[in-house]
Amino acid sequence: MKCVSQLLSARKYDVRAFADGREALAYIASDHDVSVLITSTEPQSISGAELCWEVRLLGGGRRPIYIIVMSSNDEQKNLIEALDGGADDFIRKPPAAEELYARLRCGERLTSMQRQLIRMATTDPLTGALNRRAFFEAAQQACANAAKGTALCAIMLDVDHFKRINDQHGHDVGDEALRHVVRAVAERCAVLGRLGGEEFAVLLEGADLSAAVELAEDLRARIAALRLPTAQGTLSFTASFGVGQWFAGDSIDQLVKRADTALYQAKHGGRNRVVAADPAVPGPDGAGIRRVTRASVRAQAHA
Repeated sequence: MKCVSQLLSARKYDVRAFADGREALAYIASDHDVSVLITSTEPQSISGAELCWEVRLLGGGRRPIYIIVMSSNDEQKNLIEALDGGADDFIRKPPAAEELYARLRCGERLTSMQRQLIRMATTDPLTGALNRRAFFEAAQQACANAAKGTALCAIMLDVDHFKRINDQHGHDVGDEALRHVVRAVAERCAVLGRLGGEEFAVLLEGADLSAAVELAEDLRARIAALRLPTAQGTLSFTASFGVGQWFAGDSIDQLVKRADTALYQAKHGGRNRVVAADPAVPGPDGAGIRRVTRASVRAQAHA
């Protein structure tokens, strides 16, 4: 492996060398910039085949990692196990420099295509936010973390009078308005999904209801401050927000439904405002909002 490290360093690759497979696996888990693993079939703390399998599980379907296994002629059985376990390619030991570089170039092409496919499968093509499926996949993990004690809240937001924007200014302007909204929200929120039309959802891990309401109010003000040039003059618009808190035993559907019910209250209470579901009334089915707390009431004059 020392020889391989020297060859890679000579071509300015960022190299991390490990003699122990478990240490390598831990590093890959901690550094999401790792895109290539080169390992041997020889036994370590775990075998090369086991390491390939563990890295594949770690990467899942959302993280491309190209795995190259080094093998000698007398390690054919181990090589087959490694390839069956998730390795993408193999190279003979000791590797020839130009062959190693060529295989890495191949890996770069494949991981680049995989990243593009992942983006296409997980993001909304209009706005760049997570699509509905990817949002709920991320939410499942967030709920699992919440069950272990991490605070979790959801924010639902909806652009006010969006049909009026499309009718008066055209769908191109409406699309641009949605892109402006996503850019404004994404500056503050890591997990943002477009659930449909002009409706978006945000997940806030580690935030209690008070912090989530404060953030929603900041997002409301950011959107209200947006200005979009159009053929008919400068367009401004607003959005309404509903905030819900995760309770023990909740599913992601229940959490989102709680926030969506609060959003409904915000829309029917005058729009351009934040409404939080009452934390004292969680409701067994996630919809039990008997009262709402108005965190901000700054309705448009024409609302």
